[in-house]
Amino acid sequence: MTRTVYARARYQDCEAGIDFLIRAFGFTVHELSKDDRGAVEHAELLVGDDLVMVGPGVTGGPGVYVAVDDVDAHHDRARAAGAEITMGLTDQPYGSREYGCKDPQGNTWYFGTYRP
Repeated sequence: MTRTVYARARYQDCEAGIDFLIRAFGFTVHELSKDDRGAVEHAELLVGDDLVMVGPGVTGGPGVYVAVDDVDAHHDRARAAGAEITMGLTDQPYGSREYGCKDPQGNTWYFGTYRP
């Protein structure tokens, strides 16, 4: 598969951001590049067959939507890891069950069962 669109998230503290994404959302590290001082310059995290690119910068930006099989369990895991739930579990009229949250550095994430 050749990807065309890549989600990205920026963090002031990349190592803490990556650690949170692994603990809260179950992402895994695919690639991790550090500079001479050991600071993360670029990372690629796997979520299923897809990638999220992570790097230093200003947090916030556009939100990222990730399709998951068991959104209720995913919601509970994220909340337990410290995610701020911004939209509780919601059954959408288009058939998806979803929730939204912010990670500790302010990036917005959405998870649901909808797979376009």
